[in-house]
Amino acid sequence: MEKYVTGLEKRPANYEPLTPISFLERSALVYPNGRAIIDGNGAEEGRVITYGDMFRRCRQAADALRKAGVGSLDTVSVLAPNSIAMLEMHFAAPMAGAVLNAINFRLDAPTVAFILEHAETKVFMFDAELAPVARAALAEVKRKLTVVEIAAPKHAASGDFIEYEAFIGAGDPEGRIDWPEDEWRAISLNYTSGTTGNPKGVVCHHRGAYLNALGQGMAGRLGPDSVYLWTLPMFHCNGWTYTWGVTAAGGTHVVQRAIVPAEIFEKIERHGVTHLCGAPTVLGMLAFAPGSETRRLKQKVTIMTGGAAPTSTVIGAMERMGFQVIHAYGLTETYGPASLCEMQPEWHDLELPEKAKLMARQGVRYVTSAGLTVIDPDTGATMPADGESMGEIAIRGNTVMMGYLKNPEASNAVFKGGWFRSGDLGVLHPDGYVEVKDRSKDIIISGGENISSLEIEEILSRHPAVREVAVVAKPDSHWGETPCAYVALKEGVAAPSADDLKAWCKEHMAGFKRPHYIVFGELPKTVTGKVQKYVLREKAKEV
Repeated sequence: MEKYVTGLEKRPANYEPLTPISFLERSALVYPNGRAIIDGNGAEEGRVITYGDMFRRCRQAADALRKAGVGSLDTVSVLAPNSIAMLEMHFAAPMAGAVLNAINFRLDAPTVAFILEHAETKVFMFDAELAPVARAALAEVKRKLTVVEIAAPKHAASGDFIEYEAFIGAGDPEGRIDWPEDEWRAISLNYTSGTTGNPKGVVCHHRGAYLNALGQGMAGRLGPDSVYLWTLPMFHCNGWTYTWGVTAAGGTHVVQRAIVPAEIFEKIERHGVTHLCGAPTVLGMLAFAPGSETRRLKQKVTIMTGGAAPTSTVIGAMERMGFQVIHAYGLTETYGPASLCEMQPEWHDLELPEKAKLMARQGVRYVTSAGLTVIDPDTGATMPADGESMGEIAIRGNTVMMGYLKNPEASNAVFKGGWFRSGDLGVLHPDGYVEVKDRSKDIIISGGENISSLEIEEILSRHPAVREVAVVAKPDSHWGETPCAYVALKEGVAAPSADDLKAWCKEHMAGFKRPHYIVFGELPKTVTGKVQKYVLREKAKEV
């Protein structure tokens, strides 16, 4: 045994802590004149920052943060839509030894104030468009902060705080990089959007960020010719770690501030976009945008989606345009996607409904993840791989969070039994692929029967007039709960009645699963496009 110990110690020559900071350093060396960032926002449409410039700017920003008093493991909070500043802070903050806290820009002022206090923020950067919320939050914060304002299209900086470009301009572009001595060191802090109470702070480390970014590169087949369009908010799980992953590949970031289908298609055409990400709602917006029936892309565009599976209708429409849909699954606690539905060669020849059914599954673990399975939530035993036995989806590996900030009780609860407990209910198929059936809080129990809201949503979405649908439980005096469907209809087609859709359900599903109530209208969503089912559950009580 001693022969593999003696004289075989860790040395600077054979061990280096993993960190995504190294991705930018390498791309600046290999592709110094390559396009790192194209600013697609506002007046500076088409502004290009090369990898050489991006590296210098981030070192400069890191030095400016240090001059502002930022030290080891201090928090740098950023409240902004997708922007150059938000992307650069994913490298500059850790270069200064700090932890990046990218804040959901749709949050209200009290919640932002809670985050700034809870995170013990040292520097707070905010987008000029969000000044009303930022100022209201700052009025509630007792701690001393350095405040930086980011000028935005149609929203000039107020002048009350130092502007971002002036702030980083005070730094040294050749300033030092505080490389982490330990890869088990916090790099980012992301707050979950809880439906009640204060959000929990998810702490991620350099090792996990490094590995998940490489996992994204493999999943999306990223390379130096890749052009990634930022339709996914960068605050959301650090942009599913594409902030670091695209940089690792030497690809190009095209920054887009908001999700506007016409602008997305224009940028795909103009910049030769090859990759983007978005919630299924974003896919629906693209699939049903005016002119999409006849639109054909000049090059293949890979689009990764997460959350609930896109419907067969949406998948079909996207494929006809030239998109390749990748279905992934994960949570904030797993750095974003931790699994993907890896396409098998034989699936390509299947008819769309069967192919979509297979693609709808959450799939298999990333190569950078250590484990993905379905367990009995009470005993922790692995459920049979029969596609029917429902349990809780569990994940483990280096791309699982360190834990919740200042909340050991919550951390211990989700790490019980050697796995991260996702809170999602699913099944394990005979081929090893996992499929989410519902969030544990979204399962509908009617007359003692468990009903998957996702199953009802899939069937209703196949109706030719339905654009999107969400199903929740409505309290019922006889059955305990009964399904209630909220339906948004397509434009330009004959609108069905509630009875028409009930007849459709009668034709395609068992009687106990059919929704007793159908409500028409737009669905409430988060900024990342997820339907806010907790809002619909409250509304359902009054239906």
